Amino acid sequence: MNLNRRDLLRAAAAAGALGVAWPLSDRLSVAQAQEAAADLGARWDSAPFTLGVASGDPLPDSVVLWTRLAPQPLADTQPLPDTVEVEWLVAANRELTRIVANGRTAAVADVGHSVHVEVGGLEPGRRYYYRFRALGIDSRTGRTRTAPVGPVGRVRFASANCQSFIDGYWAAHHAIAREDLDFVVHLGDYVYEFGQAGGHPLRDHEGPEAFTLTDYRRRHALYKGDPSLRDAHAAHPWFVTWDNHEVVGDYGQATPQRRLGAYQAWYEHMPIRDGHPTAPQVSRRRYWGDLLELTVLDLRQYRSAPNVPGATILGAEQKSWLEQGVRQARDSWHCWVNSIMLGQLRVPGGHRPYPDQWDGFADERKEVLTNVHTAGLEDLVVITGDWHSAFVQDIRPDFDDLTSPVIGTEFLAHSIASSGYGPAANAVLGPVLGLANPHLKYFEGNRYGYDLYDVTPDRWSTHLRVIADRRDPVSPVSTLTTFHVDRGEPGSYEDRATAGSAAQYRRLW
Repeated sequence: MNLNRRDLLRAAAAAGALGVAWPLSDRLSVAQAQEAAADLGARWDSAPFTLGVASGDPLPDSVVLWTRLAPQPLADTQPLPDTVEVEWLVAANRELTRIVANGRTAAVADVGHSVHVEVGGLEPGRRYYYRFRALGIDSRTGRTRTAPVGPVGRVRFASANCQSFIDGYWAAHHAIAREDLDFVVHLGDYVYEFGQAGGHPLRDHEGPEAFTLTDYRRRHALYKGDPSLRDAHAAHPWFVTWDNHEVVGDYGQATPQRRLGAYQAWYEHMPIRDGHPTAPQVSRRRYWGDLLELTVLDLRQYRSAPNVPGATILGAEQKSWLEQGVRQARDSWHCWVNSIMLGQLRVPGGHRPYPDQWDGFADERKEVLTNVHTAGLEDLVVITGDWHSAFVQDIRPDFDDLTSPVIGTEFLAHSIASSGYGPAANAVLGPVLGLANPHLKYFEGNRYGYDLYDVTPDRWSTHLRVIADRRDPVSPVSTLTTFHVDRGEPGSYEDRATAGSAAQYRRLW
């Protein structure tokens, strides 16, 4: 049986050898760090394109292409000139013989030799292939897609979140890379800032925590060492947002300098357009023809402290932008890309235990959702990460009022690998949450994977795709259960074919 990364690091900690087993330990040379990473399953592409390629933020005529030159991915500095010329090309076929766009750009040291190319002049609803070339070497070939325009009969996409490196292999990304998808959405916690991820027993023995730009660059480079993650990036265009661990678990305690370093490292490793590296423009509104409106939210960069007068999770400008979008919304499915739970979460006695999520900004949540209802916005689906567990729940303007109308559905996806509560705790937690939260329909916390969304003009289907074993990098994937939302009918229901699947809680109507 395979051992996962956590097992190997736990064994190293027990033997007093964690300092030479954790790739980001400050005790290791670059060569030793590479060797330690290889022991944990890291395998990079050929230099200088070790971190792979990616595309993102597809528009009907444009897509962003990304790479970063890092011949020594875990080094503090790269053995490169300050400026390196990088060639790129986009073709209509996998063999790259029918070239539709090409050019040159500069990879500069100030942004970690990262490259963000906004390719325009493309045709809508088309698949394309791309490649980079630098220092006489070609990158792998990536595949991307532009957004369609006009009538669209179907869109299929997946969401991923919470991929702690130490908690197991990323078989979920291995499966995502092989799914037939239009795009992928990452909901946050792409990296973890702790030496071996906070809150674990290894914490007492962990290596250095990330504080500086260099620390975060090395963290991202280690995560990009997972072959399945690079495959998933190369296979599909991505939309991305972030959560807290891209900076620090206790976000309010992050110094301005730490935030700037973490923000820039995130920008340097994501296929994202717009904005300054230390203040990336994360929020955006995108359309998949007439079928889907995708609203990507940034719930970290502009927030205030929670549970204070006037508390805001959106910030004034983003809140105004969101509400304007609600008022001017097209007739389509509306999907909010949301990194932390929107719905209310109470425990018996009425207490809301997690102010870091929207519960800490309850007045703003009520105002935003009331505006959704007042504006008559229909067919709202919210997709969320963070919890390392699957939830399905109704969205209401006022969660304390059971007569408040259902205006949408929230799906929280399993984590890619990050550990949640154990099976025994979940067996207790599920019924407790169900009793205290009448809007909760489903909870399952013992599995890992991703959500796959299959959307047509008449129905939204969310398939909970789960892996069998985090210790297996190519673990098989199956559908645990499926929930549907019918167009024009707020609220979800479980598919009868999967309604008997394992769960710690499901509401039976």
